[in-house]
Amino acid sequence: MVRRAASRNGGTAGRHVWWVGRSPGCLTDSVPTWAVTVYGVCAVSFMMAMYALEKHGRGFIVAFALGCLLSSAYGFLSGAWPFGIVEFIWSGIALRRYRRADAN
Repeated sequence: MVRRAASRNGGTAGRHVWWVGRSPGCLTDSVPTWAVTVYGVCAVSFMMAMYALEKHGRGFIVAFALGCLLSSAYGFLSGAWPFGIVEFIWSGIALRRYRRADAN
């Protein structure tokens, strides 16, 4: 569905707004919304559980980094690309913490 964008004076500006009716940047137009939501709940829950368990061993730090990557994928799949970028950065931070824990 394409609508025309309104100008400040209430008329149409003559340009098409391509995102009306769907999320901008959404990569899952053909996947049911509930499937993406279930994936997101599982990915974020796994990430949070691994973060809580990090003090029990270095392996949980790597698992947390994996959880961040899974959550990042969810962000991009759901169209929430800022969330996807932030989670991708957190995965890099977690891997750096893993390498530093290895050196100690």
